[in-house]
Amino acid sequence: MQLKPQDLLVLFKQVTQPAQVRTYAALGDAVHISASQAHRSVQRCLASGLAMSKARGEWQAIRSALLEFDVHGVRYAFPATLGPVKRGVATSFGALPLSSHINSTPGEAPVWPHPKGESKGPSLSPISPTAPAAALVDPALHQLLALLDALRVGRARERTLAAKLLAEALRSTDAA
Repeated sequence: MQLKPQDLLVLFKQVTQPAQVRTYAALGDAVHISASQAHRSVQRCLASGLAMSKARGEWQAIRSALLEFDVHGVRYAFPATLGPVKRGVATSFGALPLSSHINSTPGEAPVWPHPKGESKGPSLSPISPTAPAAALVDPALHQLLALLDALRVGRARERTLAAKLLAEALRSTDAA
């Protein structure tokens, strides 16, 4: 089973709100995909070693494996493409937590094109088409996805800082 980009969205959602995504229907609703797509996504995550089964049919992301894949493989497995300037949802170094560490001029930071977005910048293809909508209602998910985008498209300094911040974020949610 080969991973799909939406699988990372599913894993990050499980990391940010494990109690709210216990059923495939709830997980699908949270990331704007169908319950059957959520089920297949979880099965791919389990098969790839990025998640593990728990008691009673539950599952959880393996944070160390997720971090390793994100830092070392995501930019090659799921490359990002920058496009023309558009209005959308800030990502990469234009969104927290990177935006508090990296100064940029207005319009320089990438955005996911989205009608509810309040930023303007080069358009960046999100990891999954439903990622912007899911991120708009979950700030913790938005932060993880923005760090992922910095790893996918950022320069060396941005990638190094994103890797450090992603490791901290995944450790801090371990207790949750």
